[in-house]
Amino acid sequence: MLARSAAALCVAFILLSAALYAFGSSAKTSGQEVSEALTCQCGCGLTVANCNHPQCGFSVPLREQIEKMIGQGMGRAQIIAFFRAKYGEKILSAPTVQGFNLLAWIVPFAAVFVGCFIVIGAIGRWRSEQRRNPSDTGEDLPVYAPELREQLERELKDPLR
Repeated sequence: MLARSAAALCVAFILLSAALYAFGSSAKTSGQEVSEALTCQCGCGLTVANCNHPQCGFSVPLREQIEKMIGQGMGRAQIIAFFRAKYGEKILSAPTVQGFNLLAWIVPFAAVFVGCFIVIGAIGRWRSEQRRNPSDTGEDLPVYAPELREQLERELKDPLR
């Protein structure tokens, strides 16, 4: 019962994540959204939207250029394609969903999915072993010879002997 509910919870989590990703990608293009998809090239390692250098020579002009391109009617995909052609794939803050980069998208979700089933299997085995454990019922307890029992009692009464 626990294994089924945990599996259902894992599947629900994965479906919810996919739905939120799909919903987020269908919104209207904004400068913030496009700037978050691009990595700043000043060396900070952040996106263009989050670059923490106030006078950054890369992110400030790029944000202005993105706003101009949006004003000209260009969409998110067109703007990102323009900068990708200009700077290469290093400008992208997330790998593309094609070719070998597809593994970067699939492997984390697959690892979470497989991990859930490993944990569910381990819990199931653990619970079944608890049910089969004879020590809880008092069965199969070792039987001691009466003379050993008497010797133990004598030694406990007189330990210095």
